[in-house]
Order: sequence, then C-alpha cells, then structure tokens
Amino acid sequence: MIDSFAFNIPFISIFMAMIAAIITPLLPKRNRIPEKLSCWVIFIIGMLSAYLLYALTNSGQSLSFNFKMGHFPAPYGNELRAGPLEAVLSLFFSFSMLLSLTGNFSSTEEDIAPNRRQIFCVLINLLMASLLALTYTNDIFTAYVFIEINTIAACSIVAVKESPETARAALRYLVMSLVGSGLVLIAICLLYDLTGHLLMQNMHTAIQALVATKSYIMPLTVSLALITTGLAVKSALYPFAFWLPDAHGSSTNTSSAILSGLVLKGHIFLLIKIFYRVFGLDVIHILRMDTVIFILGLLAMIMGSVHALRQTNVKRMIAWSSVAQVGYIFLGVGLNTPAGIAAACLHIIVHACVKPMLFTAAGGLSNAAGHKKGLHALMGTFYSNVWAGLGLITGAFSMMGIPAFAGFASKLSLTMASFDHPVIVWSLAALAASSVLNALYYVPAVIVILTHNKNMNNNFSAPPPTRLYKISMTCFLAMNFYLGLFCMPLLRLITRGVNVL
Repeated sequence: MIDSFAFNIPFISIFMAMIAAIITPLLPKRNRIPEKLSCWVIFIIGMLSAYLLYALTNSGQSLSFNFKMGHFPAPYGNELRAGPLEAVLSLFFSFSMLLSLTGNFSSTEEDIAPNRRQIFCVLINLLMASLLALTYTNDIFTAYVFIEINTIAACSIVAVKESPETARAALRYLVMSLVGSGLVLIAICLLYDLTGHLLMQNMHTAIQALVATKSYIMPLTVSLALITTGLAVKSALYPFAFWLPDAHGSSTNTSSAILSGLVLKGHIFLLIKIFYRVFGLDVIHILRMDTVIFILGLLAMIMGSVHALRQTNVKRMIAWSSVAQVGYIFLGVGLNTPAGIAAACLHIIVHACVKPMLFTAAGGLSNAAGHKKGLHALMGTFYSNVWAGLGLITGAFSMMGIPAFAGFASKLSLTMASFDHPVIVWSLAALAASSVLNALYYVPAVIVILTHNKNMNNNFSAPPPTRLYKISMTCFLAMNFYLGLFCMPLLRLITRGVNVL
C-alpha cells in the first residue's frame, strides 16, 4: 500500500504552485526573489513527484489511486488520480520547467521590463499548476478549468515581451486557443448530457453501455470529434499549427522553451487520458477516430519538417520542428494500442527535455551573435558559447534519431509499436522520411555554428555564458543521454502506467 504522504502529493503539488502564484506579487523585486521562489517551488514539486514515483514503483505492483477532493464521494465529487505514468510525467515536466527558467535567467532580464518580471513569475507558476492538474485530474470539467488557466498564462508569457511582433503573435495564439477551448467545452456539455457524469471512469462506464446498445452513436461521434479537434488545435497538430511559429519564435527564450516543450504536451496527455480512460480504445476504433489521428500525425511529421526547411530564423525553425515532433506523438496515439500509447508518452518526455534545450541553446547562440536570430548570423558562434553549441548539436542529433541520443529511443519505440499493425508500412515510411527531412535542416544549422566566420564583427564582444547557464545546459545534456542510453527501464515504467491509466 502507498503511504499517506505520497497519497497527498498530487494535491500538494498543484496547491503549492497555485499559492506561489498568489504570493509572488507580494514579494520584493530585489535580488530576483520572485524568480528564486518560483524555481524553488518547481524544484520541490519535482522532488515530490520523484518520491511519488518511488512510492508507486516500490509497492511491487502497477497501481494507481484516486484522491477525493471535498466531502462528496464519486460520482459527484472531484478527484485526482495518480499512477506511475502521471508521476513520471510530473517529474520530467517539473525539472524541464526548472531548467528552462534557470538556463534563461539572463535573457529574461534583457527581454522583460523590470515591472513585468513579477507578473511573468505569476504566469509561470500558473502554468506549472495547470500542467500538474491536466496530468493528475480525473474530472473532465476540472480539466477544462485548467485548460483555460493554461491558455491565459501561455498567451500572456508570449505578450510579456513588449514588441509589436509579440503582441500580434499573442493575439493570434489567444484566438486559436479560445477556439480550441470552446470546442472542448461544447464536447464536455454533450458528454455530460449523454452520460450524466464528469468523472472519467463513470463516463467510461456510461459510454460503454451506450455503444453496446448502439444508442446515441452520432452524438458520441460528434463529441469525440469536437474534443479531439479542440485539443489538437491547442497541441499544434497540423494543419492547426500555423499560430505556433509566430508565438514561439517571437517570445522570450524562456517562454519558447516552456511553450514548445511543456504546454503542448499537457494538452496531448489530456487527450490520451480522454481516449484511454473516458472512451476506451475499442470505442475510439469503432468511431474511427484512431484513423483520423493517425493520418493527421503522418501529415504533421512531414509538413512540419517541410515548413522548417524554409525558415531562416533559428527559433522559427525549431518551432516548426515542434510541429513535426507533435506528429510523432499523434502517430503513436493513432496506433490505438497500449504499446503505441506508451511510445507516444515516451516521445512526450523526450520532447519535453530536448526542445527546451534547443530553445535555450538557440538563445545562447543568438546572444553570442549580437542578438541576431538568422541562421547565417550564427556562423562560428559555437566557439563563443560552447555550451549552447553542444546543446544545439545534441538536440539536433536527438531530433534526427541518431543512436545514443534521446530521439532515437522514442523513434525506436514507435517503430516497435507499429509491428503487428496493419499500418506498419505507412509508419515506417513516415518515420524514415521525417528523419531525413529533420537532417536536411538541422545538419546545415550545425555546420553553420561550427564554421569559423572570418568576417565576424570584431567590435562585438560576446558575453560569456553564466555559471547558471552552464549548469542548466549540463543537466539538459545529461537528461538527453540518459533517455538515449537507458530508456528501456523508463519505457517499462511507462507501460506499467499505461496499463493502469
């Protein structure tokens, strides 16, 4: 049995992040106190997640538990649910968020006005709370509430950088996010009308009964299509992803790292829970939504990379690469098997670690080039900021699927999950084509930063990377190689978590 302290960790984690968001505006601005508080809170949440994961795995069995919120029991009360999968996702989300903050401290000071930094910390804590809530909640309406909190905070951390470009990008992001949220809310209303429940397991029982009697199949199909489309918009699944490059490419380095690496993944994991826990994989197959998701995943893998090939701005290139990587995740979900879901969750973790490292590295190289973001302007910047250069090279090799790097592990798991499945030919062809396309834009970027620039402006002296930047990048690199070299224990743990999802 799990101990009483670990039983309360999901609620404590969400509550800590919410309380930090409330008290941050009351803190003095000197000595980076709001930023330090946010980092410490996220670090503690990460340690709590590690303890929860230990407690769940140490029990000797694959288990999950429900945490009742309030005095009302199911099916009327609100619940959090935690298992090995939720715990491991919370662990990686927390430390990736922490490293994104600490690795970009100096750029945050340059890009955000002093009177806005406290607000920025409030938004970061709200994002952390919403990610945890989307991961742990067992109530579909609570998920919607935190989707909205996530939307407001995510759009605001784009707009916090004062410039016309970011204002336009944030407005476009907000409009698309609200469209997605509206579709999700309509779907929840339909599902509540059909089932009479908001807790996921109770909804699942009611939906299974409706499908068994072939009742209300069309309303069920419509609700599934609406909630899938809404979360696909918020997850930047192609062709709903045209808002993403502007939002991620024009915001601060911290915002880009968090938005691409973490915010998108919270919505994807919620969709996985709805597929697995609310409808069930058999119903998803009956309603043909797995085929739709699979096709869109294939399309995203190719078109995201095609658009990335056309970019001359390094951050926009990495942003379009995120669209391609989201396609990998939806490919695994579209397989509609436990192995496919587990492979998708592994790629969520890989992307949550690698993409923030890429944006942090791109920010360091841009600073070394005099705050220029064009790819050709980064020529020779590896020698001005070796840590950023190593981060970009490692992240590029990971996204290409080179062995020993994190991306290879998740792509291999997706390949293995495709075996014994009718779509294996399409899966393998898309994986191979996308990897080649990844190489076509990442390899030139690596060559550019490694090429000495004889015409570099000698009057500009690149600032050396800070100690905190070096530590953060070292941790990013360590996580990347850990995922690339020792992924099998983690994949087994994820598989156990999927089995009790």
